[in-house]
Amino acid sequence: MLTQLKKFVHRWTILLEDITANIDRTRQLSIRTEIDRLRADARYRAPENLVPFGGKIYSQNDEDGIIREIFKRIGTTNRTFVEFGIGNGLENNTLALLFGDWQGLWIDASSTSIANIRTHFSEIIRSGKLAVIESFITKANINDLISANVRHNEIDLLSIDIDGNDYHVLQAISCVNPRVIVIEYNAKFVPPVLFCMDYAEAHTWRGDDCFGASLKFLEVNLDRMGYCLVGCNLSGANAFFVRKSLVADKFLEPFTSENHFEPARYHLSGYASGHPPAYQTLAKSLTMRSS
Repeated sequence: MLTQLKKFVHRWTILLEDITANIDRTRQLSIRTEIDRLRADARYRAPENLVPFGGKIYSQNDEDGIIREIFKRIGTTNRTFVEFGIGNGLENNTLALLFGDWQGLWIDASSTSIANIRTHFSEIIRSGKLAVIESFITKANINDLISANVRHNEIDLLSIDIDGNDYHVLQAISCVNPRVIVIEYNAKFVPPVLFCMDYAEAHTWRGDDCFGASLKFLEVNLDRMGYCLVGCNLSGANAFFVRKSLVADKFLEPFTSENHFEPARYHLSGYASGHPPAYQTLAKSLTMRSS
């Protein structure tokens, strides 16, 4: 009787796994179909538009492809990045750059994530290609965190995703001068709405709409800092800004939120790019790249 019960449970376990896998495949196909449909829209046909170049390697959405295309157009200098809000190290905006001989700094407040990264990326960290810091980020500490680990004043890329004080922390940074900035925006607030949450040093996102800033707010205020809004990704998560002196005729004008805004399509996030990433694969590949 016990043996029969075990067989029954085993069969149902396999069946449930198959059903789950089929549901995931159907979801992935649906997302891919919607992405293709959106990219076929006439508004994306201008050659300067960045959306058609979107693609995922290790980013959450299509940021990897957009970042690659931006630097294809403007070139690189020292290939140095700073990213904070990097998650577990398997999905962020700069991991793919390490395969292209970049170097940089990751900062995150999660002890578990940082411990995993330090364990699995130990060799590339020892090589000096990657510095990893565990810290809750504030306006008061961000310059010390960066300057202690990045020797260049000018860097190629700054990526910010801390689900809250993003703009306030960006405004506080004076120790580096990025050529390109990637920053999360709050897509609930469509142009021309100007919204930015008040600075709250201990803020943590609770899954509601109290986070970040609207795209129009970022456009206006980063313009004052010397940057042009050159695009957003399809999921309505991240905006891309390039230093004005580098823009020339390389990107789609006008550089306004009305022209580049993408609504919240968060259901497009997390689509598959090949098989799921593994620390073991990354550790081996990146170590070979840096040797």
